[in-house]
Amino acid sequence: MGDDSEWMKLPIDQKCEHKVWKARLNGYEEALKLFQRIEDEKSPEWGKYLGMLKKFVTESNAVAQLKGLEAALVYVENAHVAGKTSGEVVSGVVNKVFNQPKARAKELGSDICLMYIEIEKAEVVQEELIKGLDNKNPKIVVTCIETLRKALSEFGSKIITLKPVVKILPKQFESREKAVRDEAKLLAIEIYKWIRDALRPPLQGINSVQLKELEEEWVKLPTTPPKQSRFLRSQQALKAKFEEQRQSAGGDEADGGDDDEPAVQVDPYELLEPVEILSKLPKDFYDKIEAKKWQERKEALEAVETLAKNPKLENGDYGDLVRSLRKVIGKDANVMLVTLAAKCLAGLAAGLRKKFGTYAGHVVPTILEKFKEKKPQVVQALQEAIDAVFLTTTLQNISEDVLAVMDNKNPSIKQQASLFLARSFRQCTQATLPKSMLKAFCPAFLKQVNDSAPEVRDAAYEALGTAMKVVGEKAVNPFLADLDKLKLDKIKESADKVELPGKKGGGGGAEKKEKPAAKAAPTVEAPSKSSGPPKKAPAPKSGGPAKKGKPNSAPSAKGKKAPEVKEFIETELSIEVCEEKSAMVLPASCMQLLDSANWKERLASMEEFQKAVEQMDKSEMPCQALVRMLAKKPGWKETNFQVMQMKLHIVGLIAQKGSFSKTSAQVVLDGLVDKIGDVKCGNKAKEGLTATAEACSLPWTAEQVVSMVFAQKNPKNQAETLNWLANAMKEFGFAGINVKAFINNVKTALGATNPAVRTAAITLLGVMFLYMGAPLRMFFEDEKPALLKQIDDEFEKMQVQSPPAAFRGVKKGGGGAEEDGEEADEQEEDGGGTASDIMDLLPRTDISDKITQEMVDKLGDKNWKIRKEGLDEVAAVISEAKFIQASIGELPVALRGRLNDSNKILVQQTLTILQQVAVAMGPALKQHIKTLGMPVITVLGDSKTNVRASAMTTLQSWVDQTGMKDWLEGEDLSEELKRENPFLRQEVLGWLAEKLPTLRTVPADLALCVPYLYACLEDRNGDVRKKAQDALPTFMMHLGYEKMLKATGKLKPASKEPVCALLEKARAVMPAKPAPPPGKSGTAKSTNGSALTGKSAPSKAKPKPVVDDDDDDEPEPESKKKVVKPGAPKKGVIGKKAPPPKANVKDEEDRSGAIFVLIPNGKEQRIKEEKGLKVLKWNFQTPRDEYVDQLKTQMSTCFAKWLQDELFHATDFQRQVKAIGVMGERLEEELEGTIGCLDLILKWFTLRFFETNSTVLMKVLEYLKLLFPTLSRENYHLNEYEASSFIPYLILKVGESKDVVRKDVRAILGMLCKVYPASKVFPFLMEGTKSKNSKQRAECLEELGCLIENYGMNVCQPTPAKSLKEIAVHIGDRDTSVRNAALNTVVAVYNVCGDQVYKLIGNLSEKEMSMLEERVKRSAKKTTAAAPAPARQASDRERAAPANPHATFMRKPAQTPQEDVPNKLKQARAQNAEREHSHPSIPKEFQLDLDMIENDHTRVSELPDLVQHKLDELLEPIVMPEPKIRSVSPHFDDLHNSTASTINFVISQVASGDINTSIQALAQIDEVLKQEGKAEAMSGHIDQFLIATLMQLRLIYNTHMADDRLDKKDIFKLYSCIIGNMLSLFSMESLAREASMGVLKDLMHGLITLMLDARVEDIEDGQQLIRSVNLLVVKVLEKSDQTNILSALLVLLQDSLTTSSGSAMLSELIMKCLWRMIRFLPENINNINLDRILLDVHNFMKVFPKEKLKQLKSDVPHRTLKTLLHTLCKLTGSKILDHLSMIENRNDSELEAHLRRVFKHSNFPGVKSDRGTEKGQDDRMSKAKVSDILSEIFKKIGSKENTKEGLTELYEYKQKYSDADLEPFLRNTSQFFQSYVERGLRVIESEREGKARIQPSSTVIPQHGLDSGSGPMNGEEMKPAVYYERLKILRQRQGLENNSRQAQLVQQEEGESGQTRPILSKPSVASSTDMLQSKLSQLKESRESHFQQEASHSPTRSSSPSANLDDLRKRLERIKSKRQ
Repeated sequence: MGDDSEWMKLPIDQKCEHKVWKARLNGYEEALKLFQRIEDEKSPEWGKYLGMLKKFVTESNAVAQLKGLEAALVYVENAHVAGKTSGEVVSGVVNKVFNQPKARAKELGSDICLMYIEIEKAEVVQEELIKGLDNKNPKIVVTCIETLRKALSEFGSKIITLKPVVKILPKQFESREKAVRDEAKLLAIEIYKWIRDALRPPLQGINSVQLKELEEEWVKLPTTPPKQSRFLRSQQALKAKFEEQRQSAGGDEADGGDDDEPAVQVDPYELLEPVEILSKLPKDFYDKIEAKKWQERKEALEAVETLAKNPKLENGDYGDLVRSLRKVIGKDANVMLVTLAAKCLAGLAAGLRKKFGTYAGHVVPTILEKFKEKKPQVVQALQEAIDAVFLTTTLQNISEDVLAVMDNKNPSIKQQASLFLARSFRQCTQATLPKSMLKAFCPAFLKQVNDSAPEVRDAAYEALGTAMKVVGEKAVNPFLADLDKLKLDKIKESADKVELPGKKGGGGGAEKKEKPAAKAAPTVEAPSKSSGPPKKAPAPKSGGPAKKGKPNSAPSAKGKKAPEVKEFIETELSIEVCEEKSAMVLPASCMQLLDSANWKERLASMEEFQKAVEQMDKSEMPCQALVRMLAKKPGWKETNFQVMQMKLHIVGLIAQKGSFSKTSAQVVLDGLVDKIGDVKCGNKAKEGLTATAEACSLPWTAEQVVSMVFAQKNPKNQAETLNWLANAMKEFGFAGINVKAFINNVKTALGATNPAVRTAAITLLGVMFLYMGAPLRMFFEDEKPALLKQIDDEFEKMQVQSPPAAFRGVKKGGGGAEEDGEEADEQEEDGGGTASDIMDLLPRTDISDKITQEMVDKLGDKNWKIRKEGLDEVAAVISEAKFIQASIGELPVALRGRLNDSNKILVQQTLTILQQVAVAMGPALKQHIKTLGMPVITVLGDSKTNVRASAMTTLQSWVDQTGMKDWLEGEDLSEELKRENPFLRQEVLGWLAEKLPTLRTVPADLALCVPYLYACLEDRNGDVRKKAQDALPTFMMHLGYEKMLKATGKLKPASKEPVCALLEKARAVMPAKPAPPPGKSGTAKSTNGSALTGKSAPSKAKPKPVVDDDDDDEPEPESKKKVVKPGAPKKGVIGKKAPPPKANVKDEEDRSGAIFVLIPNGKEQRIKEEKGLKVLKWNFQTPRDEYVDQLKTQMSTCFAKWLQDELFHATDFQRQVKAIGVMGERLEEELEGTIGCLDLILKWFTLRFFETNSTVLMKVLEYLKLLFPTLSRENYHLNEYEASSFIPYLILKVGESKDVVRKDVRAILGMLCKVYPASKVFPFLMEGTKSKNSKQRAECLEELGCLIENYGMNVCQPTPAKSLKEIAVHIGDRDTSVRNAALNTVVAVYNVCGDQVYKLIGNLSEKEMSMLEERVKRSAKKTTAAAPAPARQASDRERAAPANPHATFMRKPAQTPQEDVPNKLKQARAQNAEREHSHPSIPKEFQLDLDMIENDHTRVSELPDLVQHKLDELLEPIVMPEPKIRSVSPHFDDLHNSTASTINFVISQVASGDINTSIQALAQIDEVLKQEGKAEAMSGHIDQFLIATLMQLRLIYNTHMADDRLDKKDIFKLYSCIIGNMLSLFSMESLAREASMGVLKDLMHGLITLMLDARVEDIEDGQQLIRSVNLLVVKVLEKSDQTNILSALLVLLQDSLTTSSGSAMLSELIMKCLWRMIRFLPENINNINLDRILLDVHNFMKVFPKEKLKQLKSDVPHRTLKTLLHTLCKLTGSKILDHLSMIENRNDSELEAHLRRVFKHSNFPGVKSDRGTEKGQDDRMSKAKVSDILSEIFKKIGSKENTKEGLTELYEYKQKYSDADLEPFLRNTSQFFQSYVERGLRVIESEREGKARIQPSSTVIPQHGLDSGSGPMNGEEMKPAVYYERLKILRQRQGLENNSRQAQLVQQEEGESGQTRPILSKPSVASSTDMLQSKLSQLKESRESHFQQEASHSPTRSSSPSANLDDLRKRLERIKSKRQ
């Protein structure tokens, strides 16, 4: 007893686990009582027993087990958490309870299982019970079967999945235990109750006796289906309803009402196990099937037939098998074998079902062709085969194949095709047999109805009757309009005989009674609504790419065209008959005077003619006769324009009023076309053409007109015809246009020489693009790139527009609006609407005959090169065809094989071909999805990134054509996800996550992917898990949370919990389904229609302003009225605004109150709720319905109701525009309310940013531009909550394609920084740079640059370094604009913090760093050039209207080039004078009023402080010197400080990208140059001015000339101004001589390039411009410094010959300039620095030695050089050899030898060698002696004692013999010794340099000495002399040492140190671009520096050289003293 008392005290849960069975029994009893007492199912008490519930049922003591089972049952029934234990508890019950002998235990165990099913755990229970069937203990098996039977009986077949049960049932019938067999029998009977005959096929294999017994039992069962008697917890509402019906209706009715759901027929196929047959095929099958003996072929087919009889086949690659069978059917002569093959195909199709759809397209054409066989057994087998194949695919996929044989000559084929369609129609419903299909088939049936063969007619009647039965008479009748009553009756009779499967009477009822028809209508619409959106382009009927609205008239026009427009045909009448008929209706006087010689009489005759026509009735008007009278001599050759105008007007009248036939049209078209380009008659001709088009249809008229006009050679007519056609397309719509014919003509026009024709052709293409979209471009891919760019630009303009509503050519379509609407819906359902119609218009080529067997064999060859060859051939075939039909032979199977190719290059090539196929085939691609599309998905699993990327691109291109629906149908996609390939899974899931949110409905098969999605959530690969999590909400939006949660039941317990948690998370972020497209419902349609008619009314009245007609619901006109001229669209706008005033007065009164309701702390409360996650956080990719609803709810409390209704108006965007207008008007008066609701206003605006309506968007931006400045004035600052819910979405719009939107957004971002800290805006912009939209990235980067410029580096968040690294990443972006923006931003940082920027941006690639450095060079100081202007001036400049100088330059230029340019400049100057008073574009401070500048000394104080630089830095040894030295004009002192500043500014404007700015700047400079007293002000600015001019010339050449948007006349003006300026400049020798060599080189290159530019000739007066340039070149050659220009020409010639791209003409013109210089050398020889010229010749000969020069194509360069040297020798004699001092190593120079040869062979005075002694030494120095000396020196270096001495000797030896070869002595030494020798030589060199200030001959100063040579070399100290030498080099480079006096000064300086050496060893040539930063960017610094120098050193110019030398000496002394 002691033991008992011990456990009695324990708590219940411990008793239950006690080792004593009595304690456990007591515990179970108390637990039972406790469980019965707990009322709350979520009580924490339940949790205590969660882990021990399994022990309750697996209790080892039988007595205790019973109590444990009772307690467990109560627990499962009542506990909320019981579901978690289902797996382990049921497993325990099966294994430990069902084997118990006590019936009570088994009963309790079974009840627990059923209770688990009730609490939604059916899958787990069923799985465990089925596992129990494999137990060896028969008792357990029996009880498991019994429990399954009870579960099925009580819960029904919807809860208990029968497939796995049926699968294991046959095995139980084979059990040795009778009890098991009996229980299995009872289960089979129970299953039969629920699925009836579907159970028979799976049980066909059991014992025949058992089957017979079952059959007997099944017969006894009642026929009424059973009912669910026990319900799940989630079905309690259904249970209550069921019981209520049972009680009230009492029986059958209730049963019947509830039976609909459970009585769903189970497909026996689903219960079968698939059989794999491919491996069971005979090994020699493919050999036998090709065997010659028919018996062998028969054997092979019989084997397949046996295998194909299996009712369900395993999926696999049946391609080869199907091909073999198809070959037998198509080509085998033995009909018995054809029959066998057809049966095999039927078996395969039946066994594979939808999986056979891949092969359907291949076999259907073959079977149809084989119907020519007449033997009944063959025909029957073929019928069975094609019927089975049809069930595996869709009617749409095989429609083309069937239609292809409907015109076959063989009546049997036509008959069987129609019968096949009839049978197929029976399998269809109203949804699966849309109007688009009927539209395709009905014309073919109508032909067959009239066929001569009665069997063909009967088959057609049957097919049409079946269609009528399925879709109703109303749907088919429009296609039968032309049939007589007898035939119609036959069709109706056939329809009555048709019995549809399932005997659904919807169709029949619909055709007989009106009421059922009305009821049936919604069922037709419902599917169309649901299945429409998955298609990519649900477009309006009239438009191509645009999808904005449905014009009312266009659909009716097109829909009714076929049946209604019966062409009026007229025979051609003779002229006599015409005269008779005309005489009857026209006055006699009119007839007589028609061909009068007097034009006035002819005019009078025409007036009478017109009156007569106007009064004539349509029925009595002889149109042909009248127009032939008009064509009567002189006819269309009429010379008087008044008469001609009347004639053309009369033609239009006749076409409008009469029955105008094509015969009549042929008479007048020639005349109309001939006059269309006439200035006076052109408009009348166009009116006549439009009237003709209305009478005879636009397609026909247009084709005739275009062919006529292109037969002519008149470009004016061609251009005007194309313009008329472009306008006509907008007015008539695009229906019926022969696209291919037009494209051929447009191509002809594009190649025309006349620019007007080309422009008109491009405009026409733009209009065609409106309707056709992207496919149009494919026709022009072969055009030249420049032309293609123009076409692309036009297409881009059109992209934002939608096609206007057609208002002409539709008058005949009366009524039928409903049908039109239905048809539009149908088309939307088919996924295409107009898009597919346009695609149908495209002429498609059948390439199946080009896909030869040889090509297919190549694709399968073992050699990869041959496979590649095959792929190349395929690509060529598709490229050539452009657009192709869906039939591509055996290509799909062959390409599919290449997708698995081991060679990845071929895989990628195949993918590229598939992209080609997608674009070429269009929507018809759908039928190849299974064959080729799904294998593309398989390629997504490839391990190579580039292959996967190609596969994804291919997949996207296919989906663009096919829509998503077909990809999601069937098991294919789930099979792909089933593959455990991480790459494939992550790519597919990412793709689905992107595509699913765009669909409104998806096929039910998507659910098949869910198990694999769950598997991916737990994948080992992190990327797969992430993609799966991203895809989860998108699956849920279509399948629903409940369904997804239910699918987790099959997961393992360990997996289930995390997956359920992820489902909960996904539920919170689940996207809303896209809203259905507007205009679907009847009300929407009617509204839309009325709106359209209202809008098109003004266009009918006055069709001129096309802008108004362009869009219906598209907001373009609204936005355009702000941008376009205000005159044109006003009428349209007034028209649109007319309706609102009609609103009720009451409404107006209601709207007079406050629009915002002030709620205290309302905003704070909203912020609090969002922070506490009580409402959704305003953060989304695209706004879902929940966000919109939430915003509505929040706005309802603080917005006036009417305002909220307007803001959220569903259909009329004008209401929203009006509401924003009201908010703008009341902004000031209700500012407090606006601020109180600001967060809601901004959120509403963000929703608008996601819409495409640009009118609303522009209005929103307009409001924001008012709002932010107002808030700023009120000192209101946005809080974090407002900013984060608005700014990210505003930044999205900065990437908008429209410039006007981007401009506004940029302005708003600027204003935003006044109400929200810039440092907080910065991170939002940084986030914007990560966008995929390149425009957005570029704009965000530009904005970041602006922020940094305006607010400094502190704005960069989180840190400048991190931000800049992210910005610098974009320097490598693919997009040019992004790269430029990133570079500009980094340059902005550079301007703020200087070189520190390089540390901040981190490591860049070499290419990116060079780009950045180049940009920094060009732009670093530009900001400082413009910055000094006061802020006031800057703001004035912003506000100033941009001046437009076009008007003054319209006059033709003068005849001579000399007069030409100045005239233009005078005009520009005059214009400037005018503008000073009206709209000054340049502030007065920057205009060149030199008199005022000179006299007004107060202006000095206005100049800003410039950055000051000390020139001392140049001589300081440690700090790296910067190139800040500038040339200073000798005349600089003449003018005041501000003159230079102003000139600098104006010169900087010369290089402006804006043509007008540049012209004005040039005009001002020309004004200065023209005035003698003021021209000197330009001194010191010549290089700067020439560089700016050169930049402008390059800009014109590279940018302006290539920009077709710019008027070429503007470019001509700019050229004229530039040339005029330079002519003025080079007329003044004093200024011209200031131009440095580098600038002259670039100037000559620019001018010669301009002369050679062929595009200049195309400009009007281009030849005159070239003559002016020629004149300028002569001036430059004459007036420039002769040394500089000669040197420049030599260097330029060298460059032109060196570069491979340099043209021969360029070199030739340079040489002509040189010849001219040579001709004038005798006069100029004294002004030339021969040292420099000979150095340039030396450099030239170094690059082009004599041999290389002779190898050039032309010998002219060689002769030019020889002539130059010969002339110089002739003029200077032997003294010329004294001028070789600048050549570094004369021994190596070819020049000296050449000069000596010239003297030797000429009569010039002899020359003695100055270097004879030196040469003698060289000659006497034998090789042995050299070797001995060097050996001795190296021995000394090698010894410790004499190292220094040896190095000194070696240095001196090298100095003496610079060409001495040390290589043999150093070759065998160590690397260390070589380094030691080199380092020692450098030390000696450095020391000697310091002492003697000598430039060593062995050192070559690099081109950029400052960059490469600054700082100490290898750790040695650099001497001041080095910098002195560099200073000289810089001066030389800048052209400051081009006179002999400076050279003498330097030589004197050198003479003091005892030696005289050349000034430069190798002077570098500085081009103008190198000098840009030293000339243009830092002018102000140089001026400031100069003033400092002038003040501190020399008051006059004359003393400056000596002063400079003294100053340098002093500095050197100062540096030395510092060193000591």
